[in-house]
Amino acid sequence: MDEPFPGTPTAAQVAQVHQVAREVFDAVGTKWAVPVIEAIGTDTRRFGELHRQVAGISHRLLTATLRQLERNGVVDRTLHPTVPPRTEYRLTPAGRELHNTINGFCRWSRRHLDEILASRRRFEQE
Repeated sequence: MDEPFPGTPTAAQVAQVHQVAREVFDAVGTKWAVPVIEAIGTDTRRFGELHRQVAGISHRLLTATLRQLERNGVVDRTLHPTVPPRTEYRLTPAGRELHNTINGFCRWSRRHLDEILASRRRFEQE
């Protein structure tokens, strides 16, 4: 993977990377972002498909979530000039990599589920 800054990054460059990472984590860490990313997956999806697939999300929240993911380079939106207009969403290369990371985190959670639950029980008993 290419680094954004060749050589040794300056303190300002490191700070910029950390700030952007926090902003992206904030956007991806919302209630609806991961379900939307999962719903898009490796396909191209229309808004209505996503709305039906992500149970419980309102039109307004789906729109806001998609816009945040698009702003952060996770989702690509294509508007087709038809009547009525047709909008499609797909994951960008960075979004596909993030999708793989999310799937990896889910695999980690499954592998360590017993440990996590046991730790929670011990914590609650203290």
